[in-house]
Amino acid sequence: MSMVSPRDLVAIARTGNAVSKFIKVVRPTTGRSVTQSHFEAAFSISRKATVEADQAHHATQGTKHSSGGGFGFNEPTDEFGMTPVGGRRKRVVDVVVAATLTFLLSPLLLLTAIAVKLCMGGKVIYRHRRVGFAGRSFDCLKFRTMIANGDEVLARYLADNPDAAEEWLRTRKLANDPRVTRLGHFLRKTSLDELPQLLNILLGQMSCVGPRPIVTEELERYGIHAHEYLRARPGVTGSWQVSGRNQVSYGERVRLDAEYVRKWSIASDLVILARTVPAVLKVDQTA
Repeated sequence: MSMVSPRDLVAIARTGNAVSKFIKVVRPTTGRSVTQSHFEAAFSISRKATVEADQAHHATQGTKHSSGGGFGFNEPTDEFGMTPVGGRRKRVVDVVVAATLTFLLSPLLLLTAIAVKLCMGGKVIYRHRRVGFAGRSFDCLKFRTMIANGDEVLARYLADNPDAAEEWLRTRKLANDPRVTRLGHFLRKTSLDELPQLLNILLGQMSCVGPRPIVTEELERYGIHAHEYLRARPGVTGSWQVSGRNQVSYGERVRLDAEYVRKWSIASDLVILARTVPAVLKVDQTA
């Protein structure tokens, strides 16, 4: 078995969809192996290339995204012709569940939107770029829970609080986030802030069950498990959700995501969906 050198990975990272290229070199069918140190050496270049490609895509396509298969049951493919984990069967379940919940919860969606507008003003929906299937980014939707100048407030808070800065670096979360409003805390405790992601599901960008949606910078922390994350659509709920949420360490979340992708089945999705409601009701485990 030949070894892929750092130079090979850098060349891969500089061309096309850098993230999905990594999938190619780590697949057993290539007969070539990638070490953890090689992966990390080239990943910073890969991440830069991915971000630049995404920015170029938006410059030409506006707000149109191709991270999913769109409304209906169409399935996207990566450059190797692979469809997301679960294929058409999983997509059918996603559309049926998301459409049903959107209809049943429409009054709650409307009331929550009105509450956000009245209490915080400004935009009701918060859009944040996340990494989807095959490394294609998309706008993950949530009801807004933070103040308008949240990034500035966070930067000052982390600069003045070393312990909080360490917590943020370690988990990408804060137990006491200064950006979150009183209504925002309630929405997060009850997971109502995530209801707009039903639209992400209908658009084919997310799944009802899947890995926790992450930002580009977090892919590096997935290391050799990054290719497993990229094989699936991110989920509104998942193994991390029903295993303690904020009580689960980052490394454990990565392990749960990777294990979910490797062992996926319709039965496992149904079990996670059934366990999500009682997990959400345990508000002490929510952000």
